[in-house]
Amino acid sequence: MSVIKTKTVTLKSIALGLLSTLTMLFSGAASADYELNMTQGATPISQEVYDLHMLILWVCVIIGVIVFGVMFWSILRHRKSKGAVAKQFHHNTTAELVWTVIPIIILVSMAFPATKTLQEMEDTSNADMTIKVTGYQWRWKYDYVDEGFGFFSNLATDSSDISKLNSGKDPASADHYLRNVDNPVVVPVNTKVRFLATSADVIHSWWVPDLGWKKDAIPGYVNESWAEIDKPGIYRGQCAELCGKGHAYMPIVVKAVSEDEYYDWVGEQLAMQEQEAAGAEREWSRDELMEKGEKVYGTICSACHQANGQGVPGAFPALAGSAVATGPVDKHIDTVMHGVSGTAMQAFAAQLNDVDLASVITYERNAFGNDTGDVVQPADIKAKR
Repeated sequence: MSVIKTKTVTLKSIALGLLSTLTMLFSGAASADYELNMTQGATPISQEVYDLHMLILWVCVIIGVIVFGVMFWSILRHRKSKGAVAKQFHHNTTAELVWTVIPIIILVSMAFPATKTLQEMEDTSNADMTIKVTGYQWRWKYDYVDEGFGFFSNLATDSSDISKLNSGKDPASADHYLRNVDNPVVVPVNTKVRFLATSADVIHSWWVPDLGWKKDAIPGYVNESWAEIDKPGIYRGQCAELCGKGHAYMPIVVKAVSEDEYYDWVGEQLAMQEQEAAGAEREWSRDELMEKGEKVYGTICSACHQANGQGVPGAFPALAGSAVATGPVDKHIDTVMHGVSGTAMQAFAAQLNDVDLASVITYERNAFGNDTGDVVQPADIKAKR
């Protein structure tokens, strides 16, 4: 008796659990908590993609219910225990026409809205502004073509510090760990923005789910796409193509703001660009170069050579006491600017400006116990270009 009661309770618990799970699956809260469905996004295209997805999903659900319903009904209705005898036939023209024509009609009817959405996704005409997106190992560069400025977007400093080998820091302490950047893409709302995606090294893929699409960034090619964000907010994404060791450290942050806020931000960027240009023309003190160089090193170089300059044995060489960092200055400059063929050392001439290059080289030659006393000025870098 107790065994029967236990089985009854167990079956009841299972039934309640299944009912609870189904309730969660089909509730809006479950979709938000467990991300079981596509995001509806923040652009008209993303909403169209979502609606198209739901349309096709329900078409598949209805087909599945009908097909499996007929199958299970046939199994029960024509089972051997009821004396059913299978009819022998080779073909049925009517049945063959039905199961051929109906799927064709369904597929064609689904193709119309899908084709319309795909055409709209590819239509970059009449854009209000253009942003060129260039993938690097492992960061993004954004050039605002119409406004005449650009910048690199790197993994946020707190995430970068935590991700270092043996950092001992808790990822939960970082704001949006591995999903935050130092310089987000800023765009105005209700503005059609054309994105041009390319790459300076390997294949990357620029993907922000809320925009409703993703585009591969391929060396030597330019892929076009567009977005028009409806409401202000911050929308996050990441590189969606395995592009090497630092693939996980290429987040994307798009910040949509009002038109007034956007033009205020553009003014700030242009002012910063003028300051950088002026900085490249003057002579910097050693202390200034060391302070700036430490920041550049922490953002760009420490991922491979580590914050303490010791590198990763067998993978990335140490800078502390290295022949490059303590040897001839010209060779050090050439190495940083042009990279080393056949190694993981990239060329940074196109990624860093004269001030950044001068400061980081000065820092590397005087940090980690190197203490060469050498000072590299922006003019030295300019002369090497």
